Amino acid sequence: MSFQSLGLSEALLKAISKKGYTTPSPIQQKAIPPVLEGHDVLASAQTGTGKTAGFTLPLLHILSENPKEKYRPIRALILTPTRELAAQVYANVREYSEFLNLRSAVIFGGVNQKPQAATIRQGVDVLVATPGRLLDLQSQGIISLKRVEIFVLDEADRMLDMGFLRDIEKVIKSMPEKRQNLMFSATFSKDIKKLAHGILNHPVQVEATPENTTVEAISQKVYRVAKGLKTGLIIKLISDGNWKQVLVFNRTKHGANKLCEKMIKSGITAAAIHGNKSQGARTKALAGFKSGRVRVLVATDIAARGLDIPLLPHVINFELPNISEDYVHRIGRTGRAGAKGEAISLVSADETSFLRDIEKLIDMKLPVQIVEGFEPDPNASTQPIKQGQGRQNRKPRNSNSGGSNKNSGRSNKSRSGNSARRK
Repeated sequence: MSFQSLGLSEALLKAISKKGYTTPSPIQQKAIPPVLEGHDVLASAQTGTGKTAGFTLPLLHILSENPKEKYRPIRALILTPTRELAAQVYANVREYSEFLNLRSAVIFGGVNQKPQAATIRQGVDVLVATPGRLLDLQSQGIISLKRVEIFVLDEADRMLDMGFLRDIEKVIKSMPEKRQNLMFSATFSKDIKKLAHGILNHPVQVEATPENTTVEAISQKVYRVAKGLKTGLIIKLISDGNWKQVLVFNRTKHGANKLCEKMIKSGITAAAIHGNKSQGARTKALAGFKSGRVRVLVATDIAARGLDIPLLPHVINFELPNISEDYVHRIGRTGRAGAKGEAISLVSADETSFLRDIEKLIDMKLPVQIVEGFEPDPNASTQPIKQGQGRQNRKPRNSNSGGSNKNSGRSNKSRSGNSARRK
């Protein structure tokens, strides 16, 4: 199948050809036709499968067929959970609309809002946004969503994880009831299906890969290790293997900083990205990682969501997530576009139940290795990690999660929801 056969305009085909693409990916083949036909779509696709073009291309085609050049209200809204993903989606919108008479903009927190507001006041057809900044500008009367024709909720599962449900509900209420809705999620969990039921109207459901499966090109292995020896082991693996580009997942911001500092002291160039880092620091760290100046990028799950790192060879779980689906998200950063990738997990005794749940989800037993000098502690407890030490205390969100409670005496859940708003 070719892009021409999907029914896209010549201007879009020209932009696609300029990017060097010739054949649509599976998710693009399945999602683009029903979107062009005007259907609501619920799509399951991992990051790295070409899902962004799966909604961007038909969205741009529809808007360009009925241009509004004199006055440009926001006609399409793409809502994303993180700044990095918003910037990535916006870059795709810009590239694919190069030969179209459409204007686009991106807004997210962590940077001065004045330039963003100025751009919107000039008229924008397509707006890419994170929930917090969108609602801020809307409350100031700078943004109106009353003319939105197409609404895209990208990374819907991560939106719920980050406590954005109430924000999503506020955004939906400010848009016309009659509109086309597209929802993309890595998984079809019960919460996602419930959310979809409230947003989508008789949706066409498409999947790029079987639900919650891992990429076959990824080699997965587990190193059993004592908790206190993890740092030494990860430094040994990276140094002995002479690995040049490694994405490491840590459960907490503090842990990411600490691990990064120890790697640097060991002579490994490293940088950390998480919610406490400024947007400038996060952009600089990612640029250094992509260029090769930084060998190791240590990230929390939320900060890493949406990162576009082509041909990433190694992913290491310094700590396992207790949400099994997050494991799939993490290792899906490698093994993209047909390339081989390696996913390594350092597992201590207190993560035993997390490992068991992950293996159940992916329906496979992960091979285990033990490195001499870094053996697991035979006397360590296998009880799960105590609550309150980061994302492992996350539980499924309900309609009351992710609010904007600003009182100083809030709970862990409230704090995680509000920190998400600053992403």
